Amino acid sequence: MYDIGRSKRAAKAFSLDDVEIVPSRRTRDPELVNLSWKIDAVEFDFPLMAAPMDSVMSPETAIAFGKLGGLGVLNLEGLWTRYDDPTPLYEELATISDQVRATRRMQEMYSEPIKPELIAERLAQVREAGVPVAGSLSPQRTQEYISVVEQANVDFFVIRGTAVSAEHVASSGEPLNLKKFIYNLDVPVIVGGCASYQTALHLMRTGAAGVLVGFGGAASSTTRQVLGIEVPMASAIADVAEARRDYLDESGGRYVHVIADGAMGTSGHIARALACGADAAMIGGPLARAKEAPGKGWHWGAEAWHQTLPRGRRVHYDSVGSLEEVVVGPSSVTDGTMNLVGALRRSMASSGYQDVKEFQRIELVIR
Repeated sequence: MYDIGRSKRAAKAFSLDDVEIVPSRRTRDPELVNLSWKIDAVEFDFPLMAAPMDSVMSPETAIAFGKLGGLGVLNLEGLWTRYDDPTPLYEELATISDQVRATRRMQEMYSEPIKPELIAERLAQVREAGVPVAGSLSPQRTQEYISVVEQANVDFFVIRGTAVSAEHVASSGEPLNLKKFIYNLDVPVIVGGCASYQTALHLMRTGAAGVLVGFGGAASSTTRQVLGIEVPMASAIADVAEARRDYLDESGGRYVHVIADGAMGTSGHIARALACGADAAMIGGPLARAKEAPGKGWHWGAEAWHQTLPRGRRVHYDSVGSLEEVVVGPSSVTDGTMNLVGALRRSMASSGYQDVKEFQRIELVIR
């Protein structure tokens, strides 16, 4: 602990850029590494989720990501559930380089009401493609639209916000009771973000299948500048992984998946996140570099179009290749932005570990 002054003490925290992976005494062939990830009753080829951000996930890209072996999550408060065809809006935003103008225009676009029939239509489109279906809502919108989501027969429901807690105090209206909500819902729920041991432990006690660690959208977020809220990801993941271990004992064997969300712009960040204790990673920025990304070179999250207090920005990315090349390769790019799965496999093989559970026990050093 560090003394900030006479009245405050603070812990030292580390980002994913602050830690490095230490190889063990053995190495192995990459082909011997098992990257499969099973959460609830669904198994995936690799432990990556595509973040519910309009700049990376359309119904088409969610389907494509699912066919590659991961889980794509649709933003059910986004352009695809407000407009029959949002393509012209994406094209318009791509022509606006000024951040202030872009924010104002996004606020106008996202003021269009969400249409329940479009939620059902988009989720059905993914379902009909034969890949796992997942949709995301903020805690504030969950009770309003959950009946539509449940009727769509999704495989997972994600509740994602800047900071989500098991207990919310409100002055008007009935706040979402997470424990009661999850108990009554016949769909596995993934909820977050959180960044501390205690908050994660309370979220796990609600019955969630997975907990998101971090506040998402790091590259496109200004939450730290606007709200002063941030916990470096390496420390946040390690603390929540400890909560997972303690909850496993407390519950008599119930395992809650820890999913790192945000601050992972390269394959090296993803590898370090899993080494810190995450079971999987939810990524946005790396997928925004794919040529199929609907953002057309721009990347943004929900914070960027907040109606009263925007705390996000659009980030411009050059395309580096197809979605398939970004996710599973092959790749001739050496900066960690392509073949994310191949790089993770190579990292684990070079470190001597066969699966993610083993890899979580690896030694780390601080830079």
